[in-house]
Amino acid sequence: MRGVNLAPFKHVLALPGVRPLMLLMLFARIPPTAAGVTVTLHVVTTLDKGYAAAGTVGFATMVGIGLGSPLMGKLIDSKGLRVTLTLSLLEGVFWVTAPLMDYYVLLVLAFANGLVAVPMMSIGRQALTALVPEAQRRPAFSLDSISVELSFMVGPAAGVLIATRFSTGAALVTIGVAILAACALLFAVNPPLVHEDEVAEGPPPQLREWLRGPMIAALIIPFGATMALSGMEISSIASLEHAGKQSWLGLIFVVMCAASALGGLVYGSLKRVPSGIVLLACMALLELPAGLGDGDVALLALALVPMNFVCAPTIAASTEQISKLAPASARGLALGLQGSAFTFGVAAGQPLAGVAVDHSGPPLGFVVAGLAGLVIAGLGWVLSRQRQAVSATS
Repeated sequence: MRGVNLAPFKHVLALPGVRPLMLLMLFARIPPTAAGVTVTLHVVTTLDKGYAAAGTVGFATMVGIGLGSPLMGKLIDSKGLRVTLTLSLLEGVFWVTAPLMDYYVLLVLAFANGLVAVPMMSIGRQALTALVPEAQRRPAFSLDSISVELSFMVGPAAGVLIATRFSTGAALVTIGVAILAACALLFAVNPPLVHEDEVAEGPPPQLREWLRGPMIAALIIPFGATMALSGMEISSIASLEHAGKQSWLGLIFVVMCAASALGGLVYGSLKRVPSGIVLLACMALLELPAGLGDGDVALLALALVPMNFVCAPTIAASTEQISKLAPASARGLALGLQGSAFTFGVAAGQPLAGVAVDHSGPPLGFVVAGLAGLVIAGLGWVLSRQRQAVSATS
């Protein structure tokens, strides 16, 4: 690709174990990305409940994942990857039996399943940290962010295809089988989770010793980013739905993912980059004018490109900072907290933008989500000024 230096990516992919890990994690992350839209279709069409009921199940799942992600990360740190992966049996049972559940059983067990869901996003980043030297982690995490974009392009579309072509029950069972297959492959491969140059022996340091200003700032970045992104998605959906052009939503989301992936390529090829806080502020600022494309498919797609171009770099910057600041013996917990930040950011952004859209229309939804992102970036900047007490190799 002209203008982008691909050499750093080639060097990362040439490292032992990186290429097969990236392919395995791409496959492993697709089923969870299909879960949200598939459950929504199941509740609305098969169980004949409304979108509010479907949203409640989605919210319960997000709360469960948000609370469970750090617990799963801590379990990885203390007991290892294989012990954690055995919990996938519970996850698989949930998805395979979900078509048999009535609404209220599904609601309760969706929360419980979220608590024990295997954190595929975090596991991939932790394993990548173990395989890649610190000097090469920027392009590595950029590739990881691009991989996440690809999984979100494939997963929801696959879930909708199976649900509409066959049944929502078949789609739910497929998700469960795919998760079990991915976990079985990960169990067999058992990738290392600590780099050979790092020390992870002995008891991990106390939480208060490393979960300080700079680390909290690194965790605030994904919260602010997903809050802005989820607000953007709600506002985009409302914009095209109000104009009667909702059939173009698929194209809009493809454009957003493609712009983010391109941004990840550019970011990973650079030697000097802005901080994650600066990138988050740029994301938020670039969201403010997105409402100028309200109701026009081409203008909306064009208006969303700049913000999404900064998306993958922002996430990669957060992961890079966490990998540096987290002690090796507590990195699973740190990345689990990052997973919670992603989840709770989505949970905060959707209703925030939704209220603005309901009050004054989609353009205000973009503005409110962008301003909220700026506030979070400001808070992150203040926290980043504090000192970090423990190094990543402690």
